[in-house]
Amino acid sequence: MTLTRLLPTLRRSIPDPIAPERWPAGTRVTTTDVIVGGFSMTRLAERDGTPLAHLAPTPTPTGGHGERVRHRGVAVATVRGISDADGLPLVAIDGGNGPLRPDWAEARLIGRVSVAKTVTVAVGFAAGGGHALARIELPGDLAVGDLIAVPIEADRVTIRFARPTDAARRAEPALHG
Repeated sequence: MTLTRLLPTLRRSIPDPIAPERWPAGTRVTTTDVIVGGFSMTRLAERDGTPLAHLAPTPTPTGGHGERVRHRGVAVATVRGISDADGLPLVAIDGGNGPLRPDWAEARLIGRVSVAKTVTVAVGFAAGGGHALARIELPGDLAVGDLIAVPIEADRVTIRFARPTDAARRAEPALHG
């Protein structure tokens, strides 16, 4: 049990602690944010919208030559709805299933400070029809529009680059040679 769990008003001055081994290396937390590789997750969500996944700059090797590489990062989602599921609040977030594995036990509210007691909620994707993915601990005053950050892990990462259009090639021949 942490001090911020016992006395939620302390969250105004000290952030809820994290388990550093479950987050990307060098992750820092503030009372309202998670910073990964120098990037504020709150600011990225404001700029790019949610859901979003931000991978840490350096993947983590899991073994010797030829073994898989884990990419750690953080996913940020917006609360889209809150309902009741068998006496437990069901928090519907934007997003969907994908290749990323969230560590739900480390989920945390970002974007604002809450001094409400922590409660157990079920979390699920808004597009998933109310199917609960996990039970997690979040502040009891969670509201629609709040941002939730959770550490993620992926074995494979595919980066796709947009190809320039023919019009762009004609407009900038020196760049597209």
